[in-house]
Amino acid sequence: MSGILFAADAAQQAVFGNASDIFVFFLFLAAVIFVAFGVSRNSGHDSESYFLAGRGLKWWLIGFSLIAANISAEQFVGMSGQGSDYIGLAIASYEWIAAISLVIVAFFFLPRFLKSGIYTIPQYLETRYSRSARTVMSIFMMIMLVAVNITVVTYAGAKAYAVFFEGMKINGIALDLKFFCWLIGIFAALYIFAGGLKACAWADLLQGSALIVAGCVVLYFTVKKLGSADAVLLASSVAPEGTPEHTDLFNQLSGGDAWERFNLLNEAKLRMNLPKWDLVIPVTALIVGIWIPNLYYWGLNQYIIQRTLGSKSLGEGQKGLVFAAFMKLLIPFIVIFPGMIAFNLFHEEMNRSALKASGPELARFEELRSSPDASQPLFQFNRSYVAFDAVNARAILEYNAAALELDLQEIIDDVHEDEMQVEDEYLLTLLHMKKNAPEGVTFGMKEAMISGYDTDSAFPLLMSRVVPTGGFKGFMLAALLGAIISSVAAMLNAASTIFTMDIYDEYLLPKTVEGQTRQKKLVFIGRVAVVVFVLIGCVVAPIWADPKYRGVFTAIQEFQGYISPGIFAAFVAGFWMKKAPNYYGVIALVGCPILYHLFATCLPELDFLNRMAVVFGILILIAFLLSMFAPRKIPFEQPVPAFPTNDELNAQIDKALAAADLTDEQRKELEYGREHNMTAERWAAFLKDSKGAKFFGLVVVILTILLYCIYWA
Repeated sequence: MSGILFAADAAQQAVFGNASDIFVFFLFLAAVIFVAFGVSRNSGHDSESYFLAGRGLKWWLIGFSLIAANISAEQFVGMSGQGSDYIGLAIASYEWIAAISLVIVAFFFLPRFLKSGIYTIPQYLETRYSRSARTVMSIFMMIMLVAVNITVVTYAGAKAYAVFFEGMKINGIALDLKFFCWLIGIFAALYIFAGGLKACAWADLLQGSALIVAGCVVLYFTVKKLGSADAVLLASSVAPEGTPEHTDLFNQLSGGDAWERFNLLNEAKLRMNLPKWDLVIPVTALIVGIWIPNLYYWGLNQYIIQRTLGSKSLGEGQKGLVFAAFMKLLIPFIVIFPGMIAFNLFHEEMNRSALKASGPELARFEELRSSPDASQPLFQFNRSYVAFDAVNARAILEYNAAALELDLQEIIDDVHEDEMQVEDEYLLTLLHMKKNAPEGVTFGMKEAMISGYDTDSAFPLLMSRVVPTGGFKGFMLAALLGAIISSVAAMLNAASTIFTMDIYDEYLLPKTVEGQTRQKKLVFIGRVAVVVFVLIGCVVAPIWADPKYRGVFTAIQEFQGYISPGIFAAFVAGFWMKKAPNYYGVIALVGCPILYHLFATCLPELDFLNRMAVVFGILILIAFLLSMFAPRKIPFEQPVPAFPTNDELNAQIDKALAAADLTDEQRKELEYGREHNMTAERWAAFLKDSKGAKFFGLVVVILTILLYCIYWA
């Protein structure tokens, strides 16, 4: 990495920063590595220590670890990009609804999970439904973690660095997207391979706090840059030069300070209620749709909830979740606001980048536009292209309509609603054409998407153009790299835990293998899984560069829809429908991707959040009907583990200590267990709610409601 930062010439050196940036960069990474490896030296002797950090995590460690595992390039690149697009602050609903979701998880989900003593979330489904339900969920989650989560976060992080180091080489190796995908994957695999969850959690303590500081640094310098930027350039990000709107805005910007400029330029984006026809986050999705991915992500997603499963007690886990909830309220201000300003400052660069990527499709359109032909792939564009060039977008629609022998104006009239902008009108018209196109007709050469602005480049542009040298740039680069590695490591740990505990331990490891031999095999397989999964992730990650996925943040949410409504429905019915039959777990899990794909195919104009809501509603209705007409004979009651009395526990420890093959370290652990035995009294104390967490959880909910009131319209 040092060779990357020591550029070959003065121009490159100016981009990378000076010696202080290099020093800060390596100092931070060295601190993370030292902490991660130092605290986890003994984390691999059994499955509980490796996968759950010995169930000893405290609230402050859990809180920072949750934030570090969650916030990475997906937010800094993806959410910042959505903020720079028309979506603006509305994308903050993912953060602010998450705050309330974390409070719900703390007091309704976590007690059930800790009481059951599970390693993985799928294990709970075996308790509630059947072994088959556990296996199906394990396979689905493992595929989603490896094929989507790990690859998207790796890609998003690599993109940030690829833009920052664009055109640079080291020893003939291009510092491009693929290079950084492998760099991120290898670093993440190294420390999760060595230390498991404990290494993750302690590294996250540094990286989580660094992320918050880094976001504040970016916000400060971005606002400062906005205050001194050319008013003509800023006004052109909202209205074309030469128009009365541009002149009027220029006059207002010329006399305003930075925050006045921010509000003038982004007035249309500072609202939470996008119209009902929006395809990303319509106002209707706030009723049900957005709650499904949030409650699934924070309460049922293995790589997130694994941190709370490793908590020292229920109270510690609850305090950690509420602490993370409070920090989630801050994220939009340090991620989305800079993204908005990035568009004001660099909309021309974003436009050039998008048109460069869309060049082959636009050239193909110019070649074919005079003779529409449905045997050739038709053309598709995203909303930002209409915002950039509505005239050519209309011409593309006319070409598609002529090729399909459709009346374009009739379709536009059908999709139009009052106060609908032309961008939404044209996009819904295109979706109508795709839905009703004859079989065999395709859109886009290799599904290519014509785009007007590369909004995913918002944060990388801020990193390279706005954040100064003198240590700041080095800190930002290190914090972002640490955040990316932290998230990828958390996902690798979760995927390997699911594979090891739910697949390998259940189906592949003979039951005759017991004791320390079994534990060592489980840890070994977990480490092998980490290596395999990171190789898959690094190879697949670059595919997300394709514009058809509409940005990394939207992509990851869209794909989660294939499993999250089904998993959420299975748990909701499992928690609160005591008579839902055992086979319902498999019905919900398998039925979800089928229903979701059906709606995605037949109703493409239905946004993915409301699509999730509809699928979830159908699955819950099925659970209700089955509970009414084919119920369990005996209503489900969650079993409580029966812990031995002191005498029984001491007898078990004496028997274990008599074994000849125990090491001195293992004997000390058994003696420690004698002194700190988990009797029924200690179990009751372990499951005691935190009153402080309840109070501050209520405060978080009230603050979230106030933020919605302030920014609603």
